[in-house]
Amino acid sequence: MLTVDFTRFPLAAGDRVLDLGCGAGRHAFECYRRGAQVVALDQNAEEIREVATWFAAMKEAGEAPEGATATAMEGDALNLPFPDDSFDVVIISEVMEHIPDDKGVLAEMVRVLKPGGRIAITVPRYGPEKICWTLSDAYHEVEGGHIRIYKADQLLARIREAGLKPYGTHHAHALHSPYWWLKCAFGVDNDKALPVRAYHKLLVWDIMKKPLATRVAEQLLNPVVGKSFVAYATKPHLPKAEA
Repeated sequence: MLTVDFTRFPLAAGDRVLDLGCGAGRHAFECYRRGAQVVALDQNAEEIREVATWFAAMKEAGEAPEGATATAMEGDALNLPFPDDSFDVVIISEVMEHIPDDKGVLAEMVRVLKPGGRIAITVPRYGPEKICWTLSDAYHEVEGGHIRIYKADQLLARIREAGLKPYGTHHAHALHSPYWWLKCAFGVDNDKALPVRAYHKLLVWDIMKKPLATRVAEQLLNPVVGKSFVAYATKPHLPKAEA
């Protein structure tokens, strides 16, 4: 299940991509399939080991085109182990809401992104996320949990302050918002509640089968209750005199 829309965020074979805070690796895997040179970085050692295993399995299965590369590594988003201007593309999906120093993370992403490079940032959308916080303290008051809710204009202002130029936004995963509302209402750790189990089965069916009806429904509902807000931006080239 991808949050970044690659029809709005073009990726060329050979692009050097950083998936920052890659988690289980969903965007890193898609970039690898598209022929990129991918670095998936996360502070969670267990998830990084799992991502590395999947990279190896994809290579063995021939899922990645010739020339594509993939590396999984532990790292600190506030102190990236890469030189300036290292990547053509940076993706950070559902991460910034966890990090106190979000300006520091943005500064590091801008530092390692090449001039003219592209960045995709996704965060929980304000409205659906606010409902989750209202329904359940346990949803966000956990170690490593969400510490803020971004409004769209707030995130875009942060992006501009970091020196990036936004060029597009959209919302995603409308069908997932009700699932998290149910989780919060019945208990975030209570997977046995009938409404939660029933809706989870619906989501799994939708992800596996991709029926036209739910695809159309989600597209119509995304502007209203999409769970994620997605922003795309570029890093401007320096003026010739400054360069």
